Amino acid sequence: MKKIALVAALAAVSASAFAQSSVTLWGRMNTTVESQKFGTGDRKVVVQNNSSRIGLKGAEDLGGGLKASFALEHGLNSDTGAQTSPGAFWNREAQVQLSGSFGAVRLGQWTHGSYFAVADYISMHNHDTGTSSDALLSYIGGNANKVGYFTPNIDGFVGEITMGAGEGAAPRVLDLSGNYDQGPLHLGAGFTKQGSNKQYAGRALYELGEFTVGAYLQREDMDGNTRNIWRLAGMYTMGASEFHVNLGSTSKSSDFDTLHKGTNKATQLTLGYNYNLSKRTKVYGFFTKVDSKTNGDDFNSLAAGIRHNF
Repeated sequence: MKKIALVAALAAVSASAFAQSSVTLWGRMNTTVESQKFGTGDRKVVVQNNSSRIGLKGAEDLGGGLKASFALEHGLNSDTGAQTSPGAFWNREAQVQLSGSFGAVRLGQWTHGSYFAVADYISMHNHDTGTSSDALLSYIGGNANKVGYFTPNIDGFVGEITMGAGEGAAPRVLDLSGNYDQGPLHLGAGFTKQGSNKQYAGRALYELGEFTVGAYLQREDMDGNTRNIWRLAGMYTMGASEFHVNLGSTSKSSDFDTLHKGTNKATQLTLGYNYNLSKRTKVYGFFTKVDSKTNGDDFNSLAAGIRHNF
């Protein structure tokens, strides 16, 4: 009887503690069948992963407006089942956070806020994933070993200040970003610096009934060589259907080899269609074409796929 009473007491304590916290399993499976052509090579049909992932996130209410939370995110190839990074299981995100009326402090690994504030925000077709993702954007510095501060929402504005430690293996990374959302107008800006390399970018998006239009402009400085990058995006919604168009381009830089993704004086055009079967599931198709003006590193793909969020 004493053992039964002890087990019952422990269960009551555990239930009370668990009631104040929550853990969620979530993810995205996003896969396409594509007809792809790289450069002067032969066209081939492939089953393509589009940034599929699975994750855990949780939060505990500590009282007085204070909350502890964590997020773990694993990237996987939905076409083969293999993880996207052989060196780390939680390769997309691994962070712990303490938040309150002061904002939030976060430690660990996550994607730069400057990326979400600019390129990801206007990638309305497929959330900047897979072969139709933005091939021209400049992304500087790694995502690991970071300390970040997130401001509270101040009349529609939120900001993020992040420092990557480098830990002696690489120069420290500073990333700053801000987002302003007020009605149909959405603005964002980002800055990243690692050593002598840096990027500046600004974004605007406006909702006008069934139409949504957005654009960003980025300035990249890599070891003293600069180039400009821009992208325009538009979406028209009609019931469950979405029609998308994206057009991006870069100026020429004098130092091709160090540039992000090997794109130097290039353009990218993407045309897409989404049909939303529910809030979590869609079927879609797209055509994307990257045209390199200087090195012949061209790519195009015609694709059809399914995306399911859970």
